[in-house]
Amino acid sequence: MDLNLTEEQKLIQEKAREFARKELEPIASKLDELGKPPIEQFRKLGELGFLGLMVPEEYGGSKTDTVSYVLVIEELSRACASTGIMVAIQNSLVCQPIALFGTEEQKRRYLPGLASGKAIGAFALTEPEAGSDAASIRTRAVRDGDYYVISGLKHFITNGSIADVAIVFATVDPSLRHKGITAFIVEKGTPGFRPGREENKMGIRATNTSELIFEECRVPASNRLGQEGEGFKIALMMLDSGRIGVAAQAVGIARRAYEEALKYAKSRQQFGQPIAQFQAIQWMLVDMATRIEAARLLTIKAALKKDTGERYTKEAAMAKLFASETAVWVTDRAIQIHGGYGYMKEYVVERLYRDAKITEIYEGTNEIQRLVIANQILQESLP
Repeated sequence: MDLNLTEEQKLIQEKAREFARKELEPIASKLDELGKPPIEQFRKLGELGFLGLMVPEEYGGSKTDTVSYVLVIEELSRACASTGIMVAIQNSLVCQPIALFGTEEQKRRYLPGLASGKAIGAFALTEPEAGSDAASIRTRAVRDGDYYVISGLKHFITNGSIADVAIVFATVDPSLRHKGITAFIVEKGTPGFRPGREENKMGIRATNTSELIFEECRVPASNRLGQEGEGFKIALMMLDSGRIGVAAQAVGIARRAYEEALKYAKSRQQFGQPIAQFQAIQWMLVDMATRIEAARLLTIKAALKKDTGERYTKEAAMAKLFASETAVWVTDRAIQIHGGYGYMKEYVVERLYRDAKITEIYEGTNEIQRLVIANQILQESLP
Protein backbone atom coordinates (compact mmCIF):
# COMPACT_ATOMS: atom_id res chain seq x y z
CA MET A 1 0.00 0.00 0.00
CA ASP A 2 1.66 3.20 -1.22
CA LEU A 3 0.83 6.05 1.17
CA ASN A 4 2.78 8.70 -0.73
CA LEU A 5 0.52 11.27 -2.38
CA THR A 6 0.93 11.85 -6.10
CA GLU A 7 1.64 15.34 -7.39
CA GLU A 8 -1.95 15.58 -8.64
CA GLN A 9 -3.30 14.59 -5.22
CA LYS A 10 -1.09 17.18 -3.52
CA LEU A 11 -2.37 19.86 -5.88
CA ILE A 12 -6.00 18.93 -5.19
CA GLN A 13 -5.31 18.90 -1.45
CA GLU A 14 -3.68 22.32 -1.56
CA LYS A 15 -6.49 23.79 -3.66
CA ALA A 16 -9.08 22.50 -1.18
CA ARG A 17 -7.00 23.76 1.78
CA GLU A 18 -6.65 27.23 0.29
CA PHE A 19 -10.37 27.46 -0.45
CA ALA A 20 -11.28 26.27 3.04
CA ARG A 21 -9.03 28.78 4.77
CA LYS A 22 -10.07 31.74 2.63
CA GLU A 23 -13.74 31.04 1.99
CA LEU A 24 -14.97 28.84 4.85
CA GLU A 25 -12.92 29.37 7.99
CA PRO A 26 -13.82 33.07 8.38
CA ILE A 27 -17.59 32.45 8.14
CA ALA A 28 -18.09 28.94 9.57
CA SER A 29 -19.02 30.05 13.10
CA LYS A 30 -21.49 32.65 11.81
CA LEU A 31 -23.12 30.10 9.50
CA ASP A 32 -23.40 27.74 12.48
CA GLU A 33 -24.99 30.48 14.59
CA LEU A 34 -27.49 31.39 11.89
CA GLY A 35 -28.17 27.81 10.78
CA LYS A 36 -27.56 28.98 7.24
CA PRO A 37 -26.25 26.62 4.50
CA PRO A 38 -23.18 27.94 2.64
CA ILE A 39 -24.92 28.04 -0.75
CA GLU A 40 -22.61 30.63 -2.31
CA GLN A 41 -19.50 28.71 -1.24
CA PHE A 42 -21.09 25.46 -2.42
CA ARG A 43 -21.54 26.91 -5.91
CA LYS A 44 -17.91 28.04 -5.92
CA LEU A 45 -16.82 24.52 -5.01
CA GLY A 46 -18.71 23.34 -8.08
CA GLU A 47 -16.76 25.80 -10.22
CA LEU A 48 -13.53 24.36 -8.79
CA GLY A 49 -14.60 20.83 -9.75
CA PHE A 50 -15.06 19.58 -6.18
CA LEU A 51 -18.70 18.53 -6.67
CA GLY A 52 -18.00 16.27 -9.63
CA LEU A 53 -15.13 14.22 -8.24
CA MET A 54 -17.00 11.01 -9.09
CA VAL A 55 -18.45 12.24 -12.39
CA PRO A 56 -16.76 11.46 -15.74
CA GLU A 57 -15.59 14.47 -17.74
CA GLU A 58 -18.07 13.80 -20.55
CA TYR A 59 -20.87 14.62 -18.09
CA GLY A 60 -19.25 17.78 -16.78
CA GLY A 61 -17.29 16.21 -13.95
CA SER A 62 -13.69 16.13 -12.83
CA LYS A 63 -13.51 12.42 -12.01
CA THR A 64 -10.52 11.53 -9.88
CA ASP A 65 -9.50 8.85 -7.39
CA THR A 66 -11.07 8.29 -3.98
CA VAL A 67 -7.94 9.33 -2.11
CA SER A 68 -8.24 12.79 -3.68
CA TYR A 69 -11.89 12.88 -2.65
CA VAL A 70 -10.88 12.04 0.93
CA LEU A 71 -8.28 14.80 0.96
CA VAL A 72 -10.87 17.34 -0.22
CA ILE A 73 -13.45 16.36 2.41
CA GLU A 74 -10.87 16.46 5.21
CA GLU A 75 -9.69 19.96 4.28
CA LEU A 76 -13.20 21.36 3.91
CA SER A 77 -14.39 19.72 7.14
CA ARG A 78 -11.43 21.08 9.07
CA ALA A 79 -12.81 24.57 8.35
CA CYS A 80 -16.55 23.82 8.22
CA ALA A 81 -17.97 20.36 8.86
CA SER A 82 -21.31 21.40 7.37
CA THR A 83 -19.72 22.23 4.04
CA GLY A 84 -17.69 19.03 4.18
CA ILE A 85 -20.74 16.80 4.47
CA MET A 86 -22.68 18.72 1.81
CA VAL A 87 -19.83 18.10 -0.63
CA ALA A 88 -19.52 14.45 0.45
CA ILE A 89 -23.23 13.83 -0.13
CA GLN A 90 -23.23 15.58 -3.50
CA ASN A 91 -20.37 13.39 -4.68
CA SER A 92 -20.87 9.97 -3.12
CA LEU A 93 -24.62 9.73 -2.50
CA VAL A 94 -26.08 11.71 -5.41
CA CYS A 95 -23.67 11.98 -8.34
CA GLN A 96 -22.12 8.54 -7.85
CA PRO A 97 -25.32 6.45 -8.01
CA ILE A 98 -26.44 8.30 -11.14
CA ALA A 99 -23.00 7.82 -12.73
CA LEU A 100 -22.97 4.10 -11.87
CA PHE A 101 -26.61 3.08 -12.34
CA GLY A 102 -28.19 5.83 -14.42
CA THR A 103 -29.23 5.56 -18.03
CA GLU A 104 -27.42 7.64 -20.60
CA GLU A 105 -30.35 10.05 -20.61
CA GLN A 106 -30.29 10.37 -16.82
CA LYS A 107 -26.55 11.01 -16.78
CA ARG A 108 -26.80 13.77 -19.36
CA ARG A 109 -29.86 15.31 -17.73
CA TYR A 110 -28.66 15.44 -14.12
CA LEU A 111 -24.89 15.07 -13.76
CA PRO A 112 -23.74 18.35 -15.39
CA GLY A 113 -25.90 20.46 -13.08
CA LEU A 114 -24.94 18.49 -9.98
CA ALA A 115 -21.23 18.50 -10.80
CA SER A 116 -21.22 22.25 -11.43
CA GLY A 117 -23.12 23.10 -8.26
CA LYS A 118 -26.02 24.62 -10.16
CA ALA A 119 -28.17 21.83 -8.69
CA ILE A 120 -28.09 20.54 -5.12
CA GLY A 121 -28.77 16.87 -4.41
CA ALA A 122 -30.21 14.86 -1.53
CA PHE A 123 -30.21 11.17 -0.61
CA ALA A 124 -33.61 10.16 0.76
CA LEU A 125 -33.49 6.78 2.46
CA THR A 126 -34.20 7.32 6.17
CA GLU A 127 -37.76 7.27 7.53
CA PRO A 128 -39.25 7.68 11.02
CA GLU A 129 -39.58 3.91 11.38
CA ALA A 130 -36.65 2.92 9.18
CA GLY A 131 -33.29 4.15 10.39
CA SER A 132 -30.76 1.40 10.99
CA ASP A 133 -33.30 -1.10 9.60
CA ALA A 134 -33.42 0.43 6.14
CA ALA A 135 -35.15 -2.63 4.69
CA SER A 136 -38.34 -1.71 6.57
CA ILE A 137 -39.03 1.52 4.69
CA ARG A 138 -42.72 2.25 4.20
CA THR A 139 -42.64 4.76 1.35
CA ARG A 140 -44.55 3.08 -1.48
CA ALA A 141 -44.05 3.27 -5.23
CA VAL A 142 -46.99 1.90 -7.22
CA ARG A 143 -46.61 1.44 -10.98
CA ASP A 144 -49.25 3.24 -13.03
CA GLY A 145 -48.51 2.99 -16.74
CA ASP A 146 -45.46 5.10 -17.55
CA TYR A 147 -45.32 6.47 -14.01
CA TYR A 148 -44.74 5.40 -10.43
CA VAL A 149 -46.97 6.95 -7.78
CA ILE A 150 -44.88 7.55 -4.66
CA SER A 151 -46.40 8.14 -1.22
CA GLY A 152 -44.60 8.34 2.10
CA LEU A 153 -42.40 10.37 4.43
CA LYS A 154 -38.63 10.69 4.65
CA HIS A 155 -36.87 12.44 7.50
CA PHE A 156 -33.43 13.58 8.62
CA ILE A 157 -32.62 14.27 4.96
CA THR A 158 -29.56 16.48 4.51
CA ASN A 159 -30.24 19.25 1.96
CA GLY A 160 -33.90 18.21 2.00
CA SER A 161 -35.48 21.66 1.77
CA ILE A 162 -32.90 23.07 -0.63
CA ALA A 163 -32.41 20.09 -2.95
CA ASP A 164 -33.15 20.37 -6.65
CA VAL A 165 -32.80 16.60 -7.12
CA ALA A 166 -33.33 13.76 -4.66
CA ILE A 167 -32.39 10.08 -4.89
CA VAL A 168 -35.47 8.54 -3.28
CA PHE A 169 -35.92 4.97 -2.11
CA ALA A 170 -39.38 3.38 -2.02
CA THR A 171 -40.74 -0.14 -2.01
CA VAL A 172 -42.82 -1.54 -4.82
CA ASP A 173 -43.92 -4.41 -2.56
CA PRO A 174 -43.46 -4.28 1.25
CA SER A 175 -43.82 -8.06 1.52
CA LEU A 176 -40.53 -8.41 -0.37
CA ARG A 177 -38.65 -6.42 2.29
CA HIS A 178 -35.29 -5.32 0.83
CA LYS A 179 -35.99 -7.05 -2.50
CA GLY A 180 -38.83 -4.63 -3.20
CA ILE A 181 -36.86 -1.43 -2.63
CA THR A 182 -36.37 0.66 -5.75
CA ALA A 183 -34.52 3.94 -6.33
CA PHE A 184 -35.90 6.98 -8.15
CA ILE A 185 -34.62 10.40 -9.22
CA VAL A 186 -37.20 12.97 -8.14
CA GLU A 187 -36.96 16.62 -9.13
CA LYS A 188 -37.93 19.63 -7.06
CA GLY A 189 -41.33 20.93 -8.15
CA THR A 190 -42.75 17.53 -9.05
CA PRO A 191 -46.45 17.63 -8.03
CA GLY A 192 -46.97 15.78 -4.76
CA PHE A 193 -43.37 16.25 -3.63
CA ARG A 194 -42.49 18.89 -1.02
CA PRO A 195 -40.17 19.45 1.92
CA GLY A 196 -41.62 19.21 5.41
CA ARG A 197 -40.33 20.24 8.83
CA GLU A 198 -36.76 21.48 9.09
CA GLU A 199 -34.78 20.08 12.01
CA ASN A 200 -33.13 22.19 14.73
CA LYS A 201 -29.88 20.31 15.27
CA MET A 202 -27.13 20.15 17.86
CA GLY A 203 -24.30 20.24 15.32
CA ILE A 204 -23.58 20.73 11.60
CA ARG A 205 -26.10 23.54 11.97
CA ALA A 206 -25.12 25.10 8.66
CA THR A 207 -26.62 22.13 6.84
CA ASN A 208 -30.29 21.94 5.99
CA THR A 209 -31.95 18.81 7.39
CA SER A 210 -35.64 18.23 6.79
CA GLU A 211 -38.48 15.90 6.04
CA LEU A 212 -39.48 15.07 2.49
CA ILE A 213 -43.17 14.45 1.92
CA PHE A 214 -44.59 12.44 -0.98
CA GLU A 215 -48.35 12.56 -1.54
CA GLU A 216 -49.28 10.55 -4.62
CA CYS A 217 -46.26 11.98 -6.36
CA ARG A 218 -46.20 10.86 -9.98
CA VAL A 219 -42.64 10.16 -11.12
CA PRO A 220 -41.93 9.07 -14.70
CA ALA A 221 -40.78 5.47 -15.00
CA SER A 222 -37.83 6.88 -16.94
CA ASN A 223 -36.67 8.39 -13.62
CA ARG A 224 -36.28 4.99 -12.00
CA LEU A 225 -32.62 4.49 -11.11
CA GLY A 226 -31.61 0.93 -11.92
CA GLN A 227 -34.10 -1.91 -11.99
CA GLU A 228 -37.08 -2.61 -9.75
CA GLY A 229 -35.85 -4.22 -6.54
CA GLU A 230 -32.30 -2.99 -7.08
CA GLY A 231 -32.62 -0.01 -4.74
CA PHE A 232 -31.40 -1.70 -1.59
CA LYS A 233 -28.22 -2.83 -3.31
CA ILE A 234 -27.69 0.69 -4.62
CA ALA A 235 -28.26 2.16 -1.15
CA LEU A 236 -25.78 -0.19 0.54
CA MET A 237 -23.13 0.44 -2.10
CA MET A 238 -23.51 4.18 -1.74
CA LEU A 239 -23.44 3.97 2.05
CA ASP A 240 -20.13 2.11 1.87
CA SER A 241 -18.78 4.99 -0.16
CA GLY A 242 -20.47 7.56 2.05
CA ARG A 243 -18.78 6.11 5.12
CA ILE A 244 -15.40 6.95 3.65
CA GLY A 245 -16.59 10.54 3.30
CA VAL A 246 -17.83 10.64 6.90
CA ALA A 247 -14.50 9.23 8.06
CA ALA A 248 -12.69 12.00 6.18
CA GLN A 249 -15.07 14.56 7.67
CA ALA A 250 -14.33 13.21 11.17
CA VAL A 251 -10.57 13.40 10.55
CA GLY A 252 -10.94 17.02 9.47
CA ILE A 253 -12.94 17.93 12.59
CA ALA A 254 -10.48 16.13 14.87
CA ARG A 255 -7.47 17.70 13.19
CA ARG A 256 -8.82 21.23 13.67
CA ALA A 257 -9.61 20.51 17.33
CA TYR A 258 -6.09 19.19 17.89
CA GLU A 259 -4.53 22.20 16.16
CA GLU A 260 -6.59 24.59 18.29
CA ALA A 261 -5.73 22.70 21.49
CA LEU A 262 -2.01 22.66 20.66
CA LYS A 263 -1.99 26.39 19.88
CA TYR A 264 -3.86 27.19 23.09
CA ALA A 265 -1.66 24.95 25.24
CA LYS A 266 1.47 26.71 23.96
CA SER A 267 0.07 30.19 24.67
CA ARG A 268 -1.95 29.68 27.88
CA GLN A 269 0.16 30.50 30.97
CA GLN A 270 -0.52 28.91 34.34
CA PHE A 271 1.83 28.46 37.30
CA GLY A 272 4.39 30.58 35.51
CA GLN A 273 4.68 28.56 32.30
CA PRO A 274 2.71 27.46 29.23
CA ILE A 275 0.38 24.60 30.10
CA ALA A 276 1.95 22.67 27.21
CA GLN A 277 4.92 22.12 29.54
CA PHE A 278 2.81 19.98 31.87
CA GLN A 279 2.92 16.25 31.27
CA ALA A 280 -0.85 15.90 31.76
CA ILE A 281 -1.43 18.20 28.78
CA GLN A 282 1.37 16.68 26.71
CA TRP A 283 -0.06 13.20 27.04
CA MET A 284 -3.48 14.38 25.88
CA LEU A 285 -1.89 16.05 22.86
CA VAL A 286 0.15 12.93 22.09
CA ASP A 287 -2.92 10.69 22.18
CA MET A 288 -4.88 13.17 20.05
CA ALA A 289 -2.17 13.31 17.38
CA THR A 290 -1.73 9.53 17.35
CA ARG A 291 -5.43 8.74 17.04
CA ILE A 292 -5.88 11.30 14.26
CA GLU A 293 -3.00 9.79 12.29
CA ALA A 294 -4.44 6.29 12.73
CA ALA A 295 -7.90 7.48 11.66
CA ARG A 296 -6.47 9.14 8.56
CA LEU A 297 -4.56 5.99 7.59
CA LEU A 298 -7.68 3.83 7.98
CA THR A 299 -9.59 6.29 5.80
CA ILE A 300 -6.92 6.33 3.10
CA LYS A 301 -6.74 2.53 3.18
CA ALA A 302 -10.49 2.32 2.57
CA ALA A 303 -10.17 4.83 -0.27
CA LEU A 304 -7.34 2.86 -1.86
CA LYS A 305 -9.35 -0.36 -1.58
CA LYS A 306 -12.31 1.30 -3.28
CA ASP A 307 -10.10 2.43 -6.15
CA THR A 308 -8.92 -1.14 -6.79
CA GLY A 309 -12.50 -2.13 -7.59
CA GLU A 310 -12.52 -4.69 -4.78
CA ARG A 311 -15.18 -4.82 -2.11
CA TYR A 312 -14.34 -2.33 0.63
CA THR A 313 -17.31 -2.70 3.01
CA LYS A 314 -15.16 -3.71 5.98
CA GLU A 315 -12.51 -1.06 5.40
CA ALA A 316 -15.10 1.71 5.03
CA ALA A 317 -16.90 0.64 8.20
CA MET A 318 -13.64 0.44 10.15
CA ALA A 319 -12.58 3.89 8.96
CA LYS A 320 -15.94 5.43 9.79
CA LEU A 321 -16.09 3.74 13.20
CA PHE A 322 -12.60 4.68 14.33
CA ALA A 323 -12.48 8.16 12.79
CA SER A 324 -15.85 9.19 14.24
CA GLU A 325 -14.98 7.97 17.73
CA THR A 326 -11.64 9.72 17.37
CA ALA A 327 -13.37 12.99 16.46
CA VAL A 328 -15.67 12.80 19.47
CA TRP A 329 -12.79 11.96 21.83
CA VAL A 330 -10.37 14.54 20.41
CA THR A 331 -12.91 17.38 20.52
CA ASP A 332 -13.72 16.44 24.12
CA ARG A 333 -10.01 16.58 25.04
CA ALA A 334 -9.62 19.86 23.15
CA ILE A 335 -12.32 21.45 25.30
CA GLN A 336 -10.67 20.03 28.43
CA ILE A 337 -7.35 21.59 27.46
CA HIS A 338 -9.10 24.93 26.92
CA GLY A 339 -10.78 24.64 30.30
CA GLY A 340 -13.67 27.05 30.84
CA TYR A 341 -12.84 28.92 27.64
CA GLY A 342 -13.51 25.80 25.61
CA TYR A 343 -17.10 25.83 26.80
CA MET A 344 -17.67 29.28 25.33
CA LYS A 345 -19.04 29.77 21.83
CA GLU A 346 -16.34 32.26 20.83
CA TYR A 347 -13.85 29.38 20.86
CA VAL A 348 -14.08 27.12 17.82
CA VAL A 349 -13.62 23.91 19.84
CA GLU A 350 -17.17 24.34 21.17
CA ARG A 351 -18.57 24.09 17.63
CA LEU A 352 -16.23 21.24 16.73
CA TYR A 353 -17.45 19.26 19.74
CA ARG A 354 -21.06 19.61 18.60
CA ASP A 355 -20.19 18.82 14.98
CA ALA A 356 -18.22 15.69 15.86
CA LYS A 357 -21.10 13.75 17.44
CA ILE A 358 -23.11 13.29 14.24
CA THR A 359 -20.23 11.35 12.66
CA GLU A 360 -21.02 8.48 15.06
CA ILE A 361 -24.64 8.47 13.91
CA TYR A 362 -25.22 9.11 10.22
CA GLU A 363 -24.26 6.84 7.33
CA GLY A 364 -25.02 4.03 9.80
CA THR A 365 -24.56 4.31 13.56
CA ASN A 366 -21.35 2.97 15.04
CA GLU A 367 -23.30 0.06 16.47
CA ILE A 368 -24.26 -0.85 12.90
CA GLN A 369 -20.62 -0.42 11.82
CA ARG A 370 -19.57 -2.98 14.42
CA LEU A 371 -22.20 -5.40 13.10
CA VAL A 372 -20.98 -4.85 9.53
CA ILE A 373 -17.34 -5.42 10.52
CA ALA A 374 -18.21 -8.51 12.57
CA ASN A 375 -20.12 -10.00 9.64
CA GLN A 376 -17.20 -9.35 7.29
CA ILE A 377 -14.47 -10.79 9.53
CA LEU A 378 -16.56 -13.88 10.27
CA GLN A 379 -17.11 -14.44 6.55
CA GLU A 380 -13.40 -14.02 5.88
CA SER A 381 -12.57 -16.63 8.51
CA LEU A 382 -14.64 -19.33 6.81
CA PRO A 383 -12.58 -22.13 5.22
